[in-house]
Amino acid sequence: MRLVLASASPARLAVLRAAGVDPVVRVSGVDEDAVAAALSDPSTEELVMALAEAKARAVLPAVDPGSVVVGCDSMLLFDGELAGKPGTVEAAGKRWAAIAGGTGELLTGHAVVRTDTGASASGTERTTVRFGQPSEAELAAYLASGEPLNVAGGFTIDGLGGWFVDGIDGDPSSVIGISLPLTRRLLAAVGVTVTDLWSGVR
Repeated sequence: MRLVLASASPARLAVLRAAGVDPVVRVSGVDEDAVAAALSDPSTEELVMALAEAKARAVLPAVDPGSVVVGCDSMLLFDGELAGKPGTVEAAGKRWAAIAGGTGELLTGHAVVRTDTGASASGTERTTVRFGQPSEAELAAYLASGEPLNVAGGFTIDGLGGWFVDGIDGDPSSVIGISLPLTRRLLAAVGVTVTDLWSGVR
């Protein structure tokens, strides 16, 4: 059994590799806006789970038999609004103007699908994030780095953004992009033991 990561995220890949799994990477190219538009008034959990499922299923035709695919999606829930990747410096700056000094919840949806049996499972993880208050100069430098533009919520805890996060309550790997505890439970639900996916570990 081989794990396939349906994501281009280097952070998710790094988490899996550090945890003993060297996955095959297949990028889904899913139109997230189209998936969201097809849902009828979804809850925050339903939205991130639907996006994760869409990403996992999108790569199924391109993976080898005997694989298990994991798709992921993350969004920041802050002040009642869901926020994905800012995409631009201006949007990231506005995001930080709102969240600095505040507390939000990082929602991560995961979906796993086996190629041999078609068995699937999905779930979500919530982690509370307490944001610091970077100075104007610090924020300008962070925005100029480009890092916050293409990550959920406009921040990281495993990169430059970690300097501006005061703390979290919950699963750190979920904030990085792939929750190891949740992924292990979902794999078990489809009959895959996570230790069987470990590479180079005896």
